[in-house]
Amino acid sequence: MLKMKVTLIAGSNRTNASSTNLLRYIDSLLEAQNISVQFVDLSELPLPLFSPDNWDFHPNVKHVLEAIEEADGLILATPEYHGSVSGALKNALDYITGNQVAGKAVLSVSSAGGPLGVSSLSHLQTIIRNLHGINCSQWISIGYGSNTFGPDGAPIDVGMKDRIRDAVGSFVDLTRKLTPIAAAAN
Repeated sequence: MLKMKVTLIAGSNRTNASSTNLLRYIDSLLEAQNISVQFVDLSELPLPLFSPDNWDFHPNVKHVLEAIEEADGLILATPEYHGSVSGALKNALDYITGNQVAGKAVLSVSSAGGPLGVSSLSHLQTIIRNLHGINCSQWISIGYGSNTFGPDGAPIDVGMKDRIRDAVGSFVDLTRKLTPIAAAAN
């Protein structure tokens, strides 16, 4: 039986970023459902600045693109910087072509230093639409992110935990509907 494959991309270049911690928690939720996960942490896998003049890609870029191509669905996490996505994630997304994301379910996730990261999520969903991906009907935004996780990596707030589980459940359902391989596995 083939497993659903999901690629998670942590779009912060900050050590111990709350958006990356949130993505690691989501990783544990997916693995508990027997979903194959590939975790790409851009703080550990730096990419050269994208240039449309150079299509001879660095090995790190090739790794990211392969992870995206092999995935049935994507979860992208970003900190909110100045009302938008991080430069590290935007740079990674600039390497992607529409045929690598077209028709795949995508869940957008953000963490903000303030109450919410809605602007970054709106920008991220616009980018996904332009790559012909299918945005999940839900998204996840946490505010004041550095204070939200316990030592076990799980969110401290029960309501937040429930919202994250609901959004991940919605994403998994959408991915199953869009992916014949994932649907056949169930």
